[in-house]
Amino acid sequence: MKKNISTVRIPVEKIGSLILIIRDQKVILDRELARLYGVETKVLKQAVRRNLKRFPQDFMFQLTKTELENWRSQIVTSNSDRMGLRHPPMAFTEQGIAMLSSVLRSDRAIEVNIAIMRTFVKLRSMLENHAELARKIGEMEIKYDTQFQVVFEAIHQLTTSSDAPRRMIGFTPEGLRVTH
Repeated sequence: MKKNISTVRIPVEKIGSLILIIRDQKVILDRELARLYGVETKVLKQAVRRNLKRFPQDFMFQLTKTELENWRSQIVTSNSDRMGLRHPPMAFTEQGIAMLSSVLRSDRAIEVNIAIMRTFVKLRSMLENHAELARKIGEMEIKYDTQFQVVFEAIHQLTTSSDAPRRMIGFTPEGLRVTH
């Protein structure tokens, strides 16, 4: 009789939302990985510390105090002192996450790693497609004359982000008008 092993189904969007950019690298923090793997953060950290040779600096690094403060300020929580952080978190790159499955040795760890690796592959594919689209638009701009210039400008505005302040919309009572 075959064992019934439940497969872990984690939406790509959920994993994607856990990926941070720190030191110009895409990483996931130890506490988020522990949550995905269904273990305590200290268990994950102990497993890593017992196998430090498997985790060189380009696989895993510990956040500095400055990086930790920047990360905390991104969370914007009233109880940041009680977030359960006695030590700066470990940040795992894609390669470090792949290495975790050999350290944690559970079916769930393997399944979660597969889901995370698929998310990284999907993100890379999306970035490549975006770059390819930008290249094709650039070629078209050179190829076609000024009659399409307005179209290309509109496409460019849609594909680049704007840091300009947005105009507020909605109803404001006459006496409470907000001006910028």
